[in-house]
Amino acid sequence: MKHLEKLSGLAVALLVLFTACEKDETKESNPTVQGIYEGSISGFQTKSTAIEAESIPATSEISITGENKIQVHCYSDNFDTTFMMNYYLDNDSAYVCYTGNDFEEMYGYMLGESHMMGGMMGGMMGDMMDDMQDGETQWMHHMGEEHEEGDEHFGGFDMNDHSFSYTFQMDRNDFSDDLHFHGVKQ
Repeated sequence: MKHLEKLSGLAVALLVLFTACEKDETKESNPTVQGIYEGSISGFQTKSTAIEAESIPATSEISITGENKIQVHCYSDNFDTTFMMNYYLDNDSAYVCYTGNDFEEMYGYMLGESHMMGGMMGGMMGDMMDDMQDGETQWMHHMGEEHEEGDEHFGGFDMNDHSFSYTFQMDRNDFSDDLHFHGVKQ
């Protein structure tokens, strides 16, 4: 009987161990956006009254440069640009947002402005309020703390299909000049 109890205990322990290992294998423990994404850039060019989409092969090289900071180098035959972005995880996605002066130019206020005000006005309470709440993702926290309703964002990563998409605004006042990149991680 003791032998049967030991075997039952061992079987339960192995079952728990295999279940824990299976969960680790199915979900990437440290998802990363870093890598090379092969795809295309498409843009819209107005030809009289018809809008014609043109698509050319393109590559985006994503490098992590710091905590939640990336460098994006996107290029094709007639396009080559490099810039910095912040990225924020959101379940099976990661979204990008401007940094520094680019953030201020786009949205009309400084990145971190709401954190500074909360810290100055609320002391420790302001610092605690800046911490992420239960169930809140990095993206949800960023949107709630750093943005006003209606602020636009222009790209991100789909961790499920390992892709990166981004819209380059060539002229913020004319969407017809926008270029759209979409690529899959190699």
